[in-house]
Amino acid sequence: MNAAFSLAGKRIMVTGANTGIGQGICVSVARAGGSVIGVGRSSMDETARLVAAEGSAFHPVHCDLGDTSAVQAMFVDTCKDAGPIDGLVNNAGIIRRADAVDFSVADWDEVMDVNLKTTFLLCQAFGRHVLGDGRKGNIVNIGSVLSFQGGIRIASYTASKHGVAGLTKLLACEWAAKGINVNAIAPGYVVTNNTEALRNDPDRSTAILARIPAGRWAEPDDIGDAAVFLLAPASKYMHGAVIPVDGGWLAR
Repeated sequence: MNAAFSLAGKRIMVTGANTGIGQGICVSVARAGGSVIGVGRSSMDETARLVAAEGSAFHPVHCDLGDTSAVQAMFVDTCKDAGPIDGLVNNAGIIRRADAVDFSVADWDEVMDVNLKTTFLLCQAFGRHVLGDGRKGNIVNIGSVLSFQGGIRIASYTASKHGVAGLTKLLACEWAAKGINVNAIAPGYVVTNNTEALRNDPDRSTAILARIPAGRWAEPDDIGDAAVFLLAPASKYMHGAVIPVDGGWLAR
């Protein structure tokens, strides 16, 4: 393997590792030679099997990332148990759908806590961990094409993903000269649990596919391979980038 794209000897924490994009990222990291620390609130047995099949170690950490009071303690405890963490992928996210006039405060707060507040808290914990040790590290935040667009009926999700893009740029400005690369991926429409309702709606699914130049929904490993690039030495001069991996959606 080209060393510029290798994660050999690196420990990478991936949140939302039980399924979908998070699982795809875990497998791509393992394929690149990295060991994986998967964080989630449900079983990650399937992900562990897929990572093991690539010959890499998988360390599961069960945590409800909606409980923002527990996030940083989880990170510190994991470092003690699993060793120093070299890369962090903030992938965990949720979505709630309703017209803006009907959107509840509970749905707003729940999405913002998981998608944005927890992302910041984990970035903060990682920054303290890496800077305190005098090491280098990489953060990859998972945004969305809705980091650039508005969408419909997903007010808190859109706001959170715009926030992820801004946070990525802010942290890059603060940490680039200190040895931490902070970048983000903006996935397009991916085959995951979050998009099941859209894929099951014939009209919406047809409209979405008609706009994607690649002519298909993304698979989780499409995002995973992009994450490996941003975690690997190949991207060492990239800071604050928000990279669309969307089949050409934003280009149209």
